[in-house]
Amino acid sequence: MTMNTSNPEVRQIIQDIRSAYVPTLAYERLDDYFGQLLEQRRADLDEGIVSDLKSIALVGGSGAGKTTAIQELRRRYRNRLVCDGPDGINEIVGLKVPSPATMKFVATAALHAAGYPLVRDRSAAVIWGLVKQQFKLRKTLFLHIDEAQDLAQHQTDKERQAIVNTLKSLMENSQWPVGLLLTGMPGLKSIINQDAQLARRMYPIEIERLSQFAGQDQVLGLVARYCDRAKVQRDEDLKTPEFASRLMHAADYEFGLLAQFIVEALTRALRSDGLEACLSKRHFSEVYFMRTAVMPGLNPFLAEDFIRINPRQCFDDGRDDE
Repeated sequence: MTMNTSNPEVRQIIQDIRSAYVPTLAYERLDDYFGQLLEQRRADLDEGIVSDLKSIALVGGSGAGKTTAIQELRRRYRNRLVCDGPDGINEIVGLKVPSPATMKFVATAALHAAGYPLVRDRSAAVIWGLVKQQFKLRKTLFLHIDEAQDLAQHQTDKERQAIVNTLKSLMENSQWPVGLLLTGMPGLKSIINQDAQLARRMYPIEIERLSQFAGQDQVLGLVARYCDRAKVQRDEDLKTPEFASRLMHAADYEFGLLAQFIVEALTRALRSDGLEACLSKRHFSEVYFMRTAVMPGLNPFLAEDFIRINPRQCFDDGRDDE
């Protein structure tokens, strides 16, 4: 395929669709809840009071779009949150749960996220104390914990409860409470529901999987919106319910993956044909092959019986392993 990458306008269009974000119902709830929490915390700080904080838990499967949603949230609030770097005010900090997710490792990750380099080996209790000090020093309002479901992985009931108690202590700290923004796979639900107090203080949001039939119009509308934004025509067979079903299945019915497929297919079309590009099913099948390296008979955009295909498998040649 000849790539048309020299045209600055084409490069700009590709960059634009890659950075575009289509808000979902789950994101709108995330934005609404986060805005409420930020506004209430600002009001409390102005009045010099410490009130009970609530937090947010965003749950979804792999490819649902959790990471993109948080990136968009931080982008939209970048002018309303002060983040001066590791040596100054940092009103929102983030960390990914380390492995193994012991109290000590999580505490160390939180301390690093707050901008404090730990140079000596200390106990988990001491490190969590330093974390709370740093959050007050940096005026941290929110702590984002990604892959939060791993907090309960390979833990005993006692260890899981200790982590839950630590999360609650961050929100209940009388000196400087911090709101939590937890994102993770569905296993995160069990952590939250393990403790009634923690559950009551959460705004739960779940990014639901697309419905095989009810989601067809939504998917076709999304393809149309991206094509309009890129000023690219699309073949008629991309306007059918059958194509919507194929695209949903290829993305394993996860919205985030589906949006990635559309953007990558449009990128291939634009790089191939420039401003005269017309998006076709061929571009989607090429993207699927790039992601999985499977034979055509196992490509949902080419196979007749596409429902039987496992879209999460790579290097599948249709034969059973010997």
